Amino acid sequence: MGTTRRDFLKEALAALGFSALPGGVLFAAPPGWTHPGEPRLAFGVLSDTHLRTAGGRSARPGRNWPHKYLGSALEYFKSCKVDAVAHCGDFAHRGQVEEMRFHADVWRRVFGGAAPVKLFVAGNHDLAGAGYGDFVAKKYPDRAVRAKHVLATDMPANWLRIWGEPYERVWRKEVKGFTFFGRHWDGTEAELSKLVAATARSAGLDKGLKPFFILSHPRPSSSLLKAVRPYRNAVSFYGHNHWSAASWNIVSLYGGSLPCIHCPSCEPRGCAALVRDGYISKAKIEGRDNGSTGRGRQAYVVRIYDDMMVVGRHEFSNGRAGMGPDWVMPFGRTPHPFSGSEFRKSAGEPQFPEGAKLAVSADDAAMHVKIPLADGNPRSRVYAYEVEVAGKSGGGRKIVKSVYAAGCNLGIGREPFKGVTTLSIPRAELPKEGELAVSARPLTSLGTSGEPLKALFGKVDPHENA
Repeated sequence: MGTTRRDFLKEALAALGFSALPGGVLFAAPPGWTHPGEPRLAFGVLSDTHLRTAGGRSARPGRNWPHKYLGSALEYFKSCKVDAVAHCGDFAHRGQVEEMRFHADVWRRVFGGAAPVKLFVAGNHDLAGAGYGDFVAKKYPDRAVRAKHVLATDMPANWLRIWGEPYERVWRKEVKGFTFFGRHWDGTEAELSKLVAATARSAGLDKGLKPFFILSHPRPSSSLLKAVRPYRNAVSFYGHNHWSAASWNIVSLYGGSLPCIHCPSCEPRGCAALVRDGYISKAKIEGRDNGSTGRGRQAYVVRIYDDMMVVGRHEFSNGRAGMGPDWVMPFGRTPHPFSGSEFRKSAGEPQFPEGAKLAVSADDAAMHVKIPLADGNPRSRVYAYEVEVAGKSGGGRKIVKSVYAAGCNLGIGREPFKGVTTLSIPRAELPKEGELAVSARPLTSLGTSGEPLKALFGKVDPHENA
């Protein structure tokens, strides 16, 4: 009997030592793991940097919105010796020439004359600066003066002058033998579909396992994805929504074969949008605020090997820190490694370290449950905790609350409060029984869960942990 492609890939991966990954899982590599080979291609991906000029009378870029997060991301890309950098749009917060120049200044300061290939697409903020209130109109009331300061007045000329390359509404670039397509905000998906189809015929993009990439600011529409789906090795990266890479739900799979990967924001305000959390717990998740979850400034480093794509998630609020397991996509795998069921296996089960304990206390207003950081599984990372409170006897009413893990938007080791998450439950909501049983279970963003911590809370002295 002949060897199938799946058998061949399985044998090839085993020969390269991938079976040594914890639990034999190929789709979530623990921090510190590296592929034993050299990547054929490495590129950085960031989006929605939104640098802007200062408000008021000053036009000095960065006075209020510093470039340090963008700079940190680019410095890390440089240290990784990336071949290219993709930016998925919204460079200039208010569509001003000065704001785009600010990006170019940071780019040249980091890379100098040895810059990687620019894979840039413009977003709605870059092309509609005058549409954000009356800011531009008031700042530049004279039309002739405004024309000199607003990118959209003549984007092709401004783009060429700032970035040194032509502005094409849809474009194709080759980097080390890999094909990238891009669509600026003012390009149409029909134009992009036509370009992809023409290239697929001439370059054989639909042959073999070699991926190609589609970059845009908004998520591609279903019509574009439907047009691209026949080329089963396409991968889409997009921005616009400022969703955090803390949530694995920012990866979706169109038609069971086309990964659409959202790139989080790296802007000074950070991204804290945690998406599609309604189904991972019995209760609505609480506690999403800057002080608890943190505002991440995030980006990816993508490495392409003969047999797989590896997406590393990184956070730049204070230097650089990883955000948990890399996303690993072996080529040709069925079912697709980014399908819901397979991705859930990848997420693993966050666990509390040995000896960890809940700290339960109360005051006149509420019970306070302090949950230690669940970091006992390096192949996973905690996203939220589900807390259950019931009578010790097991009868009567019980309540379930969920809370985001402290610092889940930040890099590993950068969690506030030493990773301790506090959930306060008003006394009026507690079961009306004497001694209460309290448990806290760690969750991932895909709903997988680890073993709970448990504690008893007595009625004799409600200010002490029983």
